[in-house]
Amino acid sequence: MMRFLYDLGISIYCLLIWILAPFNAKAKLLVNGRKGLLKQIEQTVEQGQEYIWFHFASLGEFEQGRSVMEQIKQRFPSEKIIVTFFSPSGYEIRKNTPLADYVFYLPADTSKNARKFLDILNPKFAVFTKYEYWYHYFNELNKRNIRLLMISAIFREDQIFFKQYGGFFRSILKKVSYFFTQNNESVNMLKWIGITKAGLAGDTRFDRVVELPKQHKEILPALHFSKDSNVLVAGSTWPEDEILLKELLEKHKDLKAIIAPHEIHDDHINALQKMFPNAMLFSKYDTYTDQQKTVSRELIIDNIGMLSSLYHYGRIAYIGGGFGAGIHNTLEAATYGMPVIFGPKYEKFQEAIDLLELGAGFSISKYQELEEVFTALQQSDKLLKSSLAAKNYVQQRSGATQIIMKYLETEKLLG
Repeated sequence: MMRFLYDLGISIYCLLIWILAPFNAKAKLLVNGRKGLLKQIEQTVEQGQEYIWFHFASLGEFEQGRSVMEQIKQRFPSEKIIVTFFSPSGYEIRKNTPLADYVFYLPADTSKNARKFLDILNPKFAVFTKYEYWYHYFNELNKRNIRLLMISAIFREDQIFFKQYGGFFRSILKKVSYFFTQNNESVNMLKWIGITKAGLAGDTRFDRVVELPKQHKEILPALHFSKDSNVLVAGSTWPEDEILLKELLEKHKDLKAIIAPHEIHDDHINALQKMFPNAMLFSKYDTYTDQQKTVSRELIIDNIGMLSSLYHYGRIAYIGGGFGAGIHNTLEAATYGMPVIFGPKYEKFQEAIDLLELGAGFSISKYQELEEVFTALQQSDKLLKSSLAAKNYVQQRSGATQIIMKYLETEKLLG
């Protein structure tokens, strides 16, 4: 019965995406990206070649797999990697990544698609990240005795896998060959439902972000804008976040903000310019007069791909998304030794919970709380303590990639 409902849910989802495509940009990208997809994959990939298959839900999960792919490419350059994405936001930004030989959307999770996809690829092994669990792909990999690894996996008690009625979904987990988890709690929860092939590795993103301060690219507009100033860097913001930032800037006249919104389509950028009339756009920075540059206290980033370097120019970070589905990446800011402020929806993110406990992260649900946190962080001793806690947290938790690589080599899955 649950299998039938699962398949029905996949069909309904695909139909809804198709209906929404003319009105929604992301839905349109997904529909267009999946047109003739299996035929395209079959005609594109080199036949007879062995591939390692990495699948990511979106951009954040790609960052969790990046360090593992980098190590494979560096230490085993002859290995071929295929990457698939579920989300257009991940595919569109990383479709030309040099870490993969091919990048595709993931065909919808149906029995037929899974069989055809694996017939074409016949991967050496597959790597999924965090919480992407697809019944038919997992089942087909298992039937073919193809190793399936989950990296940066994390589980919570409220997930359906651990409910009395979650038997079907537990069966999906049992198709996984090995789980590399972010914390010990996840290992114990898997044991509770009879899954013992799991071990603590940590979150692979730490291995990526710990190197960012050494590798950051100099961004001249941000350098000039932030010079000798009290700067807050707001990353991946949504309108709910930006309303709070506007009030904060109105209250604190000595504060400057670099705002990198999550969505950079014209409507959102135009709305931001109306909200911050004196703001400068990054793409047009060179066209502003010296007087405009002096007056402006907001620099709006209207492109994608530089946020991890922009944190270098601030003292405090505000991470968006906490008033919606969940906060975005806090680690890219924390690695620079920045206290991070975010909205109330952070419970699914272990790093946010950890940063809160260490006094390096601060959750707010309304402007008054943002005001209190920001004001407290203007005290040099408080700022220093929070900054050191953030930086040390990232540095002390790197190493997950090497644990995974040791497993791959020990099991003779590489080379």
